[in-house]
Amino acid sequence: QVQLVESGGGLVQTGGSLRLSCAASGSAFSRNAMGWFRQAPGKQRELVAHITSGGSTSYVDSVKGRFTISRDNAKNTVYLQMNSLKPEDTAVYYCHALVATMHYWGKGNQVTVSS
Repeated sequence: QVQLVESGGGLVQTGGSLRLSCAASGSAFSRNAMGWFRQAPGKQRELVAHITSGGSTSYVDSVKGRFTISRDNAKNTVYLQMNSLKPEDTAVYYCHALVATMHYWGKGNQVTVSS
C-alpha cells in the first residue's frame, strides 16, 4: 500500500510561483515513476509532469518551460515547482505513483491563479 500526501497549493496572482510537494510512504519510493496530474472544473484530468525512477522528466506542452518536476529519494518526496503561473493553471493538482501495475493517488491540492 502506498500513501501520498500533498502540500503547497493555494492562491497566487498571475505570474507568481508555487511549489507542490508529495510525500510518499509504504513502498520503495526510488523505484517508482511519479507524476502530477491536474483537473480543472468541467475538464478531464490531465498529466502535467512525469518523472521516472531514473529521473527522466516529461511535461504537457502547456507547462513546458514554466513547471519543473523533481524528486528527492532520500525524503521520499516529489516536487512540482510552478513558475509564471497563469489563470488557466487553476485546478486541483494530484500526485500519482505507479507501483508495478497499481495506480495510487493523493487527495488533491487546490491551486488557484487570479488574474
